[in-house]
Amino acid sequence: MSKELATQNKDQLIESVVIGGDLSKLTPAERMNYYKAVCQSVGLNPLTRPFEYITLNNRLTLYARKDATDQLRNINGVSIGKPDIQFQDEWIIVTVTATDNTGRTDSDVGVVNKKDMRGDFGNALMKAVTKAKRRVTLSICGLGWLDETEIETIPDAQPVQVDDTGEIVEQETPANPPPPRKQKANGNSFAPQDLVDAGIAQNVPNAAQIANKLHLAGMNKPEAIALGKQYRALRDEGLSSNDAAARVLESVLTSE
Repeated sequence: MSKELATQNKDQLIESVVIGGDLSKLTPAERMNYYKAVCQSVGLNPLTRPFEYITLNNRLTLYARKDATDQLRNINGVSIGKPDIQFQDEWIIVTVTATDNTGRTDSDVGVVNKKDMRGDFGNALMKAVTKAKRRVTLSICGLGWLDETEIETIPDAQPVQVDDTGEIVEQETPANPPPPRKQKANGNSFAPQDLVDAGIAQNVPNAAQIANKLHLAGMNKPEAIALGKQYRALRDEGLSSNDAAARVLESVLTSE
């Protein structure tokens, strides 16, 4: 009887976690079983890590990587129509339409600031097209997951590393982060908006996150933007936000 009750309580826990969307309450084994079940339900190969974990609104959940949308298009015969590209003020707005193998259609948009991708307009345009294609793929396949191109635009969203056993990997922080710099006499001190203006961050909350990771408080504007550009370049190369910040801080420490 006690064994049956324990099993029932476990099933209720998993059900409540799945409904509530917080996977941090699962054991590592339960987390991996859930991950595999999600992949199996939509025909994805879990060995390719189509999903990664993210903390959003204090809940651990999944977001879709490029591998997920690529596989979903192949599995469901999804074809993408010609992108409709529009420009509005500082924004690139791309709308795409998708059709699956049943003939059903759907459409979605990808929006990127022209100053994104370190101010490289061509790459920003391609990012907007990519975002639109991935969003419409997830939508037409009936999945409400966030795509990895959307993560940086969401304040307080933090990627979380989970190993192959389902264990959450604690993120390492630099042992000796550089001390805050004293403001220069000319008063040209850094503010988060500077990262937005330089095309390093898409909005002020995102800029504040980057500033906190790089310990930019107290620096003057040119120093802060220089470090921000290093961080942005590493993120564009595919490094996680934590790894990119660690690399930048390491370069600062070795240069001092």
